[in-house]
Amino acid sequence: MLEILGDSMLDIVNPAIAGGGTAVAAFFGILICLSIGRRVAKWAILREAGERAPTVGSLEAAVFALLGLMIAFTFSGALNRFDSRRLQAVDEANAIGTAWLRIDMVPAAAQPPLRDTLRKYVDSRIDTYRRLPDVAAAYKEVARSQKLQNELWAQALAAARASDDRLATEMLVIPALNQMFDVSSARIAATNIHPPVIIYAMLIALALASALLAGYQSADEVDPIHRFGFATIIALTIYLIFEIEYPRLGFVRIDSIDALLVNVRAGMN
Repeated sequence: MLEILGDSMLDIVNPAIAGGGTAVAAFFGILICLSIGRRVAKWAILREAGERAPTVGSLEAAVFALLGLMIAFTFSGALNRFDSRRLQAVDEANAIGTAWLRIDMVPAAAQPPLRDTLRKYVDSRIDTYRRLPDVAAAYKEVARSQKLQNELWAQALAAARASDDRLATEMLVIPALNQMFDVSSARIAATNIHPPVIIYAMLIALALASALLAGYQSADEVDPIHRFGFATIIALTIYLIFEIEYPRLGFVRIDSIDALLVNVRAGMN
């Protein structure tokens, strides 16, 4: 699990930070392509002795349709992954609550140290996400969580084996802890589930191509409002996709979902 976080979190920092820069670059790139398209169309008009440049309406429509599909699929995928991360937080809170209750199955003498370790583990899980976007600090906190997992597992096995009804205790307590560990690993792994970079490159390329064709079709029009409006809308859409795809590191965040873990921890005192 530690290795998963080490790779995934280091990978998500650059795209998240670069989201704003990509949107700004797309904004100016679209404006430049609109201008280039207009200049090419004017050159074509001069070449054709004053007649309007040949239309590319069908090509323009096809490229804009493809751009719309790319934006829709990318946005939808980012939103689905955003929702999945929130559901995983709910699953982890439920798994921790279940593990806490099932500690009642172990002998009374073994319960206090087991509960104390579980409290420390939950504190560590909460701190892991509170420390973001400080990736190095979060990485260290996950290392601590992994050590606490090992302690919990060893303590739970020893407590279950000392129980009068060992089989029943092992069947209830051990799977609950295992589920709790699995969900935490799934949450960490989810930070590494993103579309390939080529998808974003294709999105930017389609936006620039659409701007080029739009500029070509508006050779005889000088309307800065439309040009800036088009560039702004596309750039903001790209920025929003990055924000949703990489939460906790920008303005779109899922920090509020951590209240579930905080509430579970409050009930463990």
